[in-house]
Amino acid sequence: MSAAAFSDPSNSFLQPIAADMDIVNGLIRRQLHSDAVLVSQVAEYIINAGGKRIRPALVLLLAKAYGYQGDHHHALAATIEFIHTSTLLHDDVVDESELRRGQQTANAMFGNAASVLVGDFLYTRAFQMMVSIDSMRIMQVMADATNIIAEGEVMQLMNMRDPDITEERYLQVVYAKTAKLFEAAARLGALLSSASEKDIEAAAAYGRSIGAAFQLIDDVLDYTGHVDEIGKNLGDDLREGKMTLPVIHLMQNGSDIQRQLVRDCILNGNTIHFNSILDAVTECGGLEYAKRMARKFADAAAQSILHLPHSQFRDSLLQLCAFAVDRNH
Repeated sequence: MSAAAFSDPSNSFLQPIAADMDIVNGLIRRQLHSDAVLVSQVAEYIINAGGKRIRPALVLLLAKAYGYQGDHHHALAATIEFIHTSTLLHDDVVDESELRRGQQTANAMFGNAASVLVGDFLYTRAFQMMVSIDSMRIMQVMADATNIIAEGEVMQLMNMRDPDITEERYLQVVYAKTAKLFEAAARLGALLSSASEKDIEAAAAYGRSIGAAFQLIDDVLDYTGHVDEIGKNLGDDLREGKMTLPVIHLMQNGSDIQRQLVRDCILNGNTIHFNSILDAVTECGGLEYAKRMARKFADAAAQSILHLPHSQFRDSLLQLCAFAVDRNH
């Protein structure tokens, strides 16, 4: 994402770190180099596809908000983006996805084997970059985070095609698979700044909550978004057999006929009744329920950083809370 991308009104809160993000993007480009040409091709393909870059932005914003003056935040922001990108490569293979960020997925373009192996490359390159910072505490944070993310992937796999998933089990996956990397990014920003343990935990709480809010809205957009805006096909979660919060709410509050439609869709990957399920999810308040929970997480994130000194970076972090729940992509 170039500085020009930060001129998008929806991303105006990222303007204070636009110059930093340009440095991060340059670092990403350099670190993508490999003697294996396919590595560079696949990695460049998915990196060039864009994305909001919220996770690396959290590293930069929290580091700046806590007064960091060095340059290690650039390497850590790139590291976070590499880990995130590697999970996308692996996710799309597992989910058999064909569209991400408005274009063909890497696995659809280059094949499953290439996507998995390049994902592994990005994981290991991320740890090479972390080692260069020479901080055992940072290594511990990222090792724990990547382990929990992998665990979350397995948990989601176990939950696939199960129409009886509870809200509690769903939220466990949300934390492990999505919110944990947000949490790690925010924690690293504070950790770099030599913040107090209390402030580091507050930053982690911010990341954890904002990550959950983002995931919940993503789940809503799977039913209400526009393909050209969200960059993937509507109903992908249903097709892949994933029970998300709007549908879990429907299973708890809908009619027997509505629940049977969902059950058939989740068990068999049959999306022929997608419009009927969307109507049912809307009618029973499932979409609004998910939005309300997302707002609660976003409010909790904002509360976590109110102690920060007033600055443009604190303002950006607070604006991000609003963006997380009000966005359409």
